[in-house]
Amino acid sequence: MDQPSPTPLFDQVDNPEDLKRLPREQLAPLCAELRQVILDTVSVTGGHLGSGMGVVELTVALHYLYDFKVDRLVWDVGHQCYPHKLLTERKARFHTLRQKDGLSGFSNKWESEYDAYLMGHAGTAASAALGIAMGDRMQHKDRSSVAVVGDASLGCGVAFEALNHAGSLEDTKLLVILNDNRWSIAKTVGALSRHLNKLRSGSLYNRAKETVHNLIQSIPLVGKDLDRGLGDALDIVKNMVVPGHLFEELGFRYFGPVDGHNMTEMLEALEAVKKLDGVTLLHVLTEKGKGVPGSEDRYDRAHAAKPTKKPTKKEPEKVPVEPAVLQPIAPVAKSDGKPWTTWFGDSIEALAAADDRVIAITAAMPDGTGLMKFRDMFPDRFIDAGIAEQHAVAMASGLATSGMRPVCAIYSTFLQRGYDQVFQEVILQRLPVVFAMDRGGLVGEDGATHNGLYDLSFLRCLPGIVLMAPKDGPELREMLQLSLSLECPSGIRYARGNAPELHELVGWHGRRRPVELGKAEVLREGQDGAIFAYGHMVQTALEAAQLLAQRGVSIEVVNARFCKPLDEQFLLGLSARHDKIVTLEDHTVRGGFGSAVLECLAQHGPQRAQVQVMGVPDDILPHMSRDQIVQHCGLTARHVADRFLVDRPAVAGAPAGR
Repeated sequence: MDQPSPTPLFDQVDNPEDLKRLPREQLAPLCAELRQVILDTVSVTGGHLGSGMGVVELTVALHYLYDFKVDRLVWDVGHQCYPHKLLTERKARFHTLRQKDGLSGFSNKWESEYDAYLMGHAGTAASAALGIAMGDRMQHKDRSSVAVVGDASLGCGVAFEALNHAGSLEDTKLLVILNDNRWSIAKTVGALSRHLNKLRSGSLYNRAKETVHNLIQSIPLVGKDLDRGLGDALDIVKNMVVPGHLFEELGFRYFGPVDGHNMTEMLEALEAVKKLDGVTLLHVLTEKGKGVPGSEDRYDRAHAAKPTKKPTKKEPEKVPVEPAVLQPIAPVAKSDGKPWTTWFGDSIEALAAADDRVIAITAAMPDGTGLMKFRDMFPDRFIDAGIAEQHAVAMASGLATSGMRPVCAIYSTFLQRGYDQVFQEVILQRLPVVFAMDRGGLVGEDGATHNGLYDLSFLRCLPGIVLMAPKDGPELREMLQLSLSLECPSGIRYARGNAPELHELVGWHGRRRPVELGKAEVLREGQDGAIFAYGHMVQTALEAAQLLAQRGVSIEVVNARFCKPLDEQFLLGLSARHDKIVTLEDHTVRGGFGSAVLECLAQHGPQRAQVQVMGVPDDILPHMSRDQIVQHCGLTARHVADRFLVDRPAVAGAPAGR
């Protein structure tokens, strides 16, 4: 005789539609079955255990009331999403959790249409969900955006940046669920934890407030007017019951705390907040490790479980898939000698006028990044995130997820502040976010804190990003247009100061060529060596070639345009026809454009050319004027020319060396 299934309710649920067919009284027993499945599976596979066990009722309630094929659910960190996976068409593969070719241990947008993000770090869900909500509002999409944020994650600076921004928005609908279990990996610490403990003691407030409202409104004739007049008094009472009500001061409508393991309370609370417009925070009290035997005695509340050891087997190697090559774009008009920042501002204004998906984001630098006119022209598509680069980048990813084309205009030196979000929220998601990196290179008087010398190093190592730098203003406009056409992340770096005018590009032997993805451009031909220059240093390279021509030395000058993808075939040909190549960049010599060139040539075996890398020395540089710091770093045209004159016999009739 067949044994009855230990999970009769769970056996009926493969997706949220199956879940919605269950009567409400069966949801609590279903949660018990879900906990047992998670415990049994993770004991074998290993993985995060305590967090997922604590949000079972919350997860079931969310999927019972929302449709996350349409609505968007963002899990902060993501290690609590195991019950979510079991309810979203993945239970047959749940035993492959964290294994090669199996299910991810986190939410994963490449794994399921129910997952909005591949999310593995803390603190960014509110920013991402806010970005989605703002993008939906701009595109008139009618769906809900929900972020589940742990109390420990809420202590991340970027989480407060998101709440601070969201609370100022009156026309954006966002639900932030505070999953308050008093733990991260270990016990949550800090002032915020103390504040949440106070909120735990105020669970009767919202219920009492609703009762008072209903009572006052029931008074014949004067009830509604009296109720409106007592609004401030009720807020005073609230602040007496719950001192320093942080979330409502930030602009959120606060509800809770709610017992996160009481299914009836969870459903009632979610049904209430789902109807509300604006930004709402639902405070849910949960127990990390609920249902794990002995979890209350562990220092980490059963945060993770180790897998059961089993024999390994060798898997066949997979053939990598090459990404699609995108089509080039058309050339644009001549430069008129404007500053780089002005070129960027004018260009994004023109592109935004032609495409209503284009949105500009800055981190408290609308003037410095050239976006003041854009702000006035497109107020609904301009976002100043404040001094909050992490939030700005994560929010941009949410906007891109919703279908917008965000351009993050952030100084090179400040983008470092949002580096984790660049990787987690943009690179891992393969989202078409454009990073416009102003002040790339040496900035002069602002000194070491503001020199933008490391963006190539910290971005070039990230897979799937396109990195480029223009030689002049028109090329910046072309590159911005190209970036907005790509279906992947991209970065454009440009310098402080004025973009060179065409007549300043001395010795340019040719006409402007359209920018093509991953293709370099020859500006001047020569037989005695080559300068492979990146970005605005092309002007220095042409000046150096002109100086060398006076000495009878003929130098080829190449505008690299792209650091990633590098034009490898062109570079190999350049190396085959010259004895010496000098790479030139306004970036640290460690890990930048020159390093990319050396890596490429080394990968293809011995080459004819000797390569010398010219860039900013690996040092902390003192502040001085732009001209002084360039001289200090040995990056003038004269310094470049000298690289080709060392050990070279004198040319008859040519002037002596310096």
